[in-house]
Amino acid sequence: MFKLACRRQLASALKSAKEAPIRQQAFRQQRRNLSIHEFRSAQLLDSYGIGVPKGSVAYNAKEAEEVAKGIAGDDMVIKAQVLAGGRGKGHFDNGFKGGVRIVYSPREASILADQMIGHKLITKQTGERGRICNSVYIVERKFARREFYLAILMDRQTQGPIIVASSQGGMDIEAVAKESPDAIITTPVDIHKGVTDDMAETIAKQLGFSEQCIPQAKDTIQKLYAIFMEKDATQIEINPLSETSDHQVLCMDAKLTFDDNAEFRQKEIFQWRDTSQEDADEVKAAASGLNFIKLDGDIGCLVNGAGLAMATMDIIKLNGGQPANFLDVGGGATPEAIKQAFDLITSDPKVTAIFVNIFGGIVRCDAIAKGLISVVQEMNLRTPVIARLQGTNMEAAAQLLSESGLKIFAIDDLQTAAEKSVQFSKVVKMARDIDVGVEFTLGI
Repeated sequence: MFKLACRRQLASALKSAKEAPIRQQAFRQQRRNLSIHEFRSAQLLDSYGIGVPKGSVAYNAKEAEEVAKGIAGDDMVIKAQVLAGGRGKGHFDNGFKGGVRIVYSPREASILADQMIGHKLITKQTGERGRICNSVYIVERKFARREFYLAILMDRQTQGPIIVASSQGGMDIEAVAKESPDAIITTPVDIHKGVTDDMAETIAKQLGFSEQCIPQAKDTIQKLYAIFMEKDATQIEINPLSETSDHQVLCMDAKLTFDDNAEFRQKEIFQWRDTSQEDADEVKAAASGLNFIKLDGDIGCLVNGAGLAMATMDIIKLNGGQPANFLDVGGGATPEAIKQAFDLITSDPKVTAIFVNIFGGIVRCDAIAKGLISVVQEMNLRTPVIARLQGTNMEAAAQLLSESGLKIFAIDDLQTAAEKSVQFSKVVKMARDIDVGVEFTLGI
């Protein structure tokens, strides 16, 4: 499965947008489109009459053996259910290699499941932290005569759905896009007409399905589009879409994501969300109504408004610093939200300074300042806090912060506030390296 940046690249006919890396990362993750496990995707496809290999999920070794016994024959595949690409080439934290393995007996399925379940799978997409495997998906092994790639997603350029397909399926589609761009077929879809019979048949023929499989391939493409529209999907990716040796059209592997804004009408699908596959802090933040994304830097950011948050991270970068997070507390920025935000920021041991950049519109700056003072006192926070509060009652807020006697430095100018954040962060890091305390004054 390839990353969202490449999906956008393919959907735009391989014209990549040149965005700043940090802006890409924050925007990409902030969307938080729901991803579901492969076995859930297969269940959904099957409910629409789309061909998938027969199989079932197991949550322990005993269940894995029972599932394997129910599959005809002794040729199966066991797949770790982890929301990450590159599972086959990954390794587990117990040293076991491969998140996708071939098995030839129920007993072997039980043994391999025991090695996978309860352990973290580490792939090129998860990083060294890996992701926990809580279940395995065991399916019959099908032999493909031909393997294709097919995805349906939204395209910025056409402002509508687009079908991205390739005859070179079953492999790294990023490499195909880079090395053989002519092998990528893009077909915009008129949202008012949908995928017509002629369109689906043309795609099937362009991919290279055999004549006897074209009707089933056409039907599969149209049903995938139906799922895309009816279930508020943001992406349907089938890799590979296969023509088997017995002339069946099967979706061998599927990755589906759904628009979070549609949760109210896709309740069944959103019940399939697996929070164990997500960052624990981000899950906690979402439950509190905060938009939080952990980054790799050391300057914590607390901002209200996504646009202001992006600008805050940008100016920290321009001044030589590294943001530790994207954190949007929303329009209210209440004392309760500030407390929850500080809990998240300070839980990261790398944070050496905190930049609070709030525009007081819905709530007054002096109320925000009082909440900020209360939180710093309650937490007995030793990390320097740079506060830029602009808007209603900003002068009163600055006075409250200055008279608090705490390590909260009120600075009106954005550039100056960013410079001080970076300076303070560097000083705190140096002090930690040599294990000494450090005190700050407004004169620094």
